[in-house]
Amino acid sequence: MGSLKKRRKAKIAKHKRRKRMKAHRHKKRLR
Repeated sequence: MGSLKKRRKAKIAKHKRRKRMKAHRHKKRLR
């Protein structure tokens, strides 16, 4: 059960990172 929780946390972190990267790319395009 513990490993499953860890995996879930990693998934959420990955999603957050992807969102942040998208925003960064957008900023560059604006510049």
